[in-house]
Amino acid sequence: MSARMSARMNVRALSRALVIGGLAMSLGACSLFSSSTAPKPAPLETLTPTLQARVAWEARVDSVKFPLSIAAVKDRFVVGGSDGVISAISATDGTTLWRADIGKGLTAGVGSDGRFAAAVTRDNELVVTEGDKILWRKAMPIPVVTAPFVAGERVFVLTLDRAVLAFDAQDGRRLWELRRPGEPLTLQQSGVIGAYQNTLLVGQGSRLAGVDPTRGVLLWESTVANPRGTNEVERLADLVGPMARDNDVFCARAFQAAVACVNAERGNTVWTRNNAGVRGVSADATIVVGADASDRLTAWGTRTGDVVWTADQFQNRKLSAPLVTEKSVIVGDSEGYVHFLSKDKGQTVQRLQTDSSGVAAAPVQLGGTVLIATRSGRLYALRQD
Repeated sequence: MSARMSARMNVRALSRALVIGGLAMSLGACSLFSSSTAPKPAPLETLTPTLQARVAWEARVDSVKFPLSIAAVKDRFVVGGSDGVISAISATDGTTLWRADIGKGLTAGVGSDGRFAAAVTRDNELVVTEGDKILWRKAMPIPVVTAPFVAGERVFVLTLDRAVLAFDAQDGRRLWELRRPGEPLTLQQSGVIGAYQNTLLVGQGSRLAGVDPTRGVLLWESTVANPRGTNEVERLADLVGPMARDNDVFCARAFQAAVACVNAERGNTVWTRNNAGVRGVSADATIVVGADASDRLTAWGTRTGDVVWTADQFQNRKLSAPLVTEKSVIVGDSEGYVHFLSKDKGQTVQRLQTDSSGVAAAPVQLGGTVLIATRSGRLYALRQD
């Protein structure tokens, strides 16, 4: 790691991004315990279920060997596999509505507005489809690990160095590029990008920024965390996805630093709480839920930031980011178990098992269906009755 850290910051942009990516991967490797000293996952609780949940249907994509995110839009889930095949799957019964083979494996999840879908390949090529028809391809100047965001017939891409590029969804014309003063290090982990009304929201370092989507002009930025530490690694506080939303309030996690909620209408931070986690958060009108680095879950009041409950029954189980639903909080783990917690107290009320490859991404909800994806590429649609 020290050799890479000696790299000069005035190298060309592509080289800089590759160095940043290398540092990020090295950071992750340095933080791992050896197999003999790794903390053991908490044993599964003896459980008497008080919530009815079931697998409604199953489907499959190729294995998942990249930072997966799944688009849930209209009546379908849009998801990609490691083989570069993008599939639109009916949320109702799991039938495949269309498939598009973009020819290369993926480096990030798929973004879609229901008409257009966008993904980035291992060759760092942005590919946009309309259904199963490939419309265009374009090489990206910097590596991408965050799923593109598609809205308003535009495709927005957040690169590894946290620059934002906008393209016309139909013909691939570059519309604008926003490049803010960069951080010395960034994470090779999915960042934050979304929208509120006519404002594009992007994570840039430890800040959430509001951007004019037509011109690429910064409208406001709000601090999620104030990085502290004696070196660049300790001060690393990138915003990591997924981001949570309740109307005009958006909540996000700064890596190993804090969770905060921002009012996107006014562009100001509503509250921030120190919490050293590495996965994104989920929220509804009452609670924001996230896990710290040891997989202790905390629920904060969405409007106040007050702690509602904590749950430590899943420590060291390598949890996914959670999903807050109307009936429960849902989270997956590295052994393939899906846990359901009560929203008022954080107690486990149900548990289902998928396959042993482990849950690969945050659960995603569309209507009454929650989709779980595993590392082996199996998709499980869950319904709470």
